[in-house]
Amino acid sequence: MEAINEKVRWIIEHFGLNNNSFAKRISVTSTTIDSITTGRLQSDGSRKRTKPGFDVLESIIEEFNINPDYLFGRSPRMLKEAGDGPMYTGVPQVVAVDQKGEENVVYVPVKARAGYLSGYGDAEYIESLPSFSMPQLTNGTYRCFEVQGNSMVRTFFDGDLVFGRYVEDLSDVKDGRVYVIVSRNDGIVLKRVINRIEERSKLILKSDNKDGNYPTYTIDIEEIMEIWYVTMFASKQMPEPVDVYDRLHELESKIVLLEDALRRAN
Repeated sequence: MEAINEKVRWIIEHFGLNNNSFAKRISVTSTTIDSITTGRLQSDGSRKRTKPGFDVLESIIEEFNINPDYLFGRSPRMLKEAGDGPMYTGVPQVVAVDQKGEENVVYVPVKARAGYLSGYGDAEYIESLPSFSMPQLTNGTYRCFEVQGNSMVRTFFDGDLVFGRYVEDLSDVKDGRVYVIVSRNDGIVLKRVINRIEERSKLILKSDNKDGNYPTYTIDIEEIMEIWYVTMFASKQMPEPVDVYDRLHELESKIVLLEDALRRAN
């Protein structure tokens, strides 16, 4: 089992900090953190680590929302289940309804994304967003998000609209399917997802654009505020006329036959 010193070091790395910046966050000296994680150099060349005291542990738990059972070896989960905000719930915090009490689809355009991160649980904010009825979208709560950027090109393009159904249980996230993920650190992203919640408490997020500018990365479940399974989309990209492909196939066939005739002639 990892010593508590190692666990403190993992916490520092998890939040992308160094000993100095970590020490400032919990109001201790960097020497204190160095003595815990690295140890004080002894005359024989060895290092003697000190165990963090109660006050230091309490500050770490409060500042970084750490699960106390993780520090004391009783749980592999580093962060508290509630994260630094509300736990993921089986229903959206706020929905929009029409005059008949039936749910509307709330539209989240690109320009509203920043506000959505802080207002997704605010009824007044959700009511300020456009909403409409879609008879085709039933049996669940739906949101419409405007696609931003080119990370999902090949499947979705900048300005497309995707319609997502709220995922009530994170274990229902299916490998290889496309979701809108709303998280504290990454905001609103559209990605193809691999579910590794049971094994690692993480989702793996992948882009369909393979030009090398959109690397695959992971997200901890504690960061997730909402997940919407994309069931339908509307695109401004009009498909090419079918006869274009027919002509290309015909041209390709003629080239193959011509090459074959040339080989025979030689």
